[in-house]
This record gives sequence, C-alpha cells and structure tokens, in this order.
Amino acid sequence: MRLLTGATGHAGSIVLREFVRQQIPVRVLVRDPGKAAWIRDLPTVEVVHGDMLVPESLTDAFDDVDRVLMISSPRDNMVQTQCRFIDAAQSAGVGHIVKFGGKESGTTFDPNAFRGTRWHLEIEKYLENSGVAWTHLRPSQFMQFYLPGTLTGVDPHRQALVMPISESRLSPVDITDIAQVAVAMMQAEGIEGKAYDLTGPEALTMTEITDRISEATGRTFRYESVTPERKRALHAAEGLPPEVLDLLDEIYRGRLASPDSRVDLGAHREFGVEPTTFAEFARRHAADFTVGNGNGTRR
Repeated sequence: MRLLTGATGHAGSIVLREFVRQQIPVRVLVRDPGKAAWIRDLPTVEVVHGDMLVPESLTDAFDDVDRVLMISSPRDNMVQTQCRFIDAAQSAGVGHIVKFGGKESGTTFDPNAFRGTRWHLEIEKYLENSGVAWTHLRPSQFMQFYLPGTLTGVDPHRQALVMPISESRLSPVDITDIAQVAVAMMQAEGIEGKAYDLTGPEALTMTEITDRISEATGRTFRYESVTPERKRALHAAEGLPPEVLDLLDEIYRGRLASPDSRVDLGAHREFGVEPTTFAEFARRHAADFTVGNGNGTRR
C-alpha cells in the first residue's frame, strides 16, 4: 500500500487526483476531517485520520504501507512535523519515503539564504540518516503561483503581474507534471538514494510570462517591476502577517541575487512525462486569468 500525506493542500490535492486518474490505490492521511469531504468519495482512495506530529495517531495510516509520499505545509513547524513523522514511519517498518521538497532553480542561488530551502535540506539530511530508504523530489516554483488569487499571482482587474525581481529568469513547473512524476516514482524500482530536481522546460522573465498570458487570453497583461520594499507594502496592505512578509521578502531578494535559472528535465524524461510549457499552462487556465475581468483590452 502507498500512503500520501498533505492531500488537502494545493500540490498534494493535484497529486491525489493523479493517483485517481491512473486508478492506483492510495491511502491518504488527513489531520482535519473537515478539509477532506471531497476526498471520501474518490475511487481507489482510502482516508485515515491522524496527525504527523502525533505518532500514536498514525497506527492505521502505516498499516501494510511500504512507501510514503511525504508532503506537509511549509510552515514554521515543518521540520519538526516531518522529522517526527519519519521517526514514526521508521518505527512502523515503512520501507521507503519519497520526500516532496523544493529547490530554487537559480544557478547561483545560496540555499542558506532562504529559510524554506534550509528547512527542506534539514529534513532531507534527517531522512537520509533515519535508516529508511529515501528519495527526494525537488520541484522548482509552481506555474500555479501565477494564477489570480495566489500571493504572487497576476491581478486580473489591472491585468498586471507585480513583482520585485527585475528581469530575473525563473523556470516554473506545472504541478500536473510534478504529480505525474510523483505517482510514477511511487511505483518505480531503483530510485532509492536518489534526488530529482524538477523544473519547467523554459527559463522565463516575468515579461515573457505575461506575454504568454496575453497570447492565451487575448488580453494585454503587463509586468510591473517594483522594489522589494514596495512589494512588501502591497502584501502588508493585503493583511499578511509579519512572518509571511519576511518569508516572501527572502524569496524575492534571493531571486534578485540569483537572476539566472537552469532548466532540468531529467525527471520528466526518466518517468516519461511530457513537460508542460508556460504557454500551454496559460491556455489551459485562460478563464482563470481573466475571471472577474470584463474590460480587458483585446489584442
């Protein structure tokens, strides 16, 4: 049996739907039953309740499980949560954990400059020393982060993407690609002790991204480059708490310091997944980019 954690989150929910699409049985660990109502009726899915931080609540989750795809929210307690879960899995005799992490795609990015990357690296080292077979899946930034309604998404009313990263290039990856790779990894043999970086097929500036959104929607979107201080003020006006403001500021300044991104499609090739271009992603989500906007300038 395969076990998936984090299925009620953004990435985890898309991974779960890929298991369902391929009709692969999977068990899902859910901490908050109220967030899992949509999961219960999915075919081939077994839902168990438990908390990654509470080992004694995980007995049913680990029963007859030989491989886990470990995902959890990137919050301040992520290291404690995942390390405690690793200990519980090891004690239960789970043979293999695939850690869903993250990695900045800049060629000169300093991993110690961003706390999220530090957290993932700390957990990876802990897993490697746990005695459980391990595999790391390290996707870069998600294409979905550009959708309206996300912290870094476009504003469909102003038809603008406001970011403080100048002309830096990023290589975002579609979560549907990640989901296909992740599900393939959960069935694959011979991946123990390996780390897989995963990016999209292009390194793009924000202007190139808004050009692709414009082509997909028939409306003119623009990139508005602002200072990190201005972006922080805009986020503060949205009501974000100081700890989130600090985290986002680290990300933006890290990308300014490392303006170049690499493309790594090795995982796509190994697991037979066709990489999604940003143009394809924008066409698929054209209605999302223009929701609530009836006054766009037609091209």
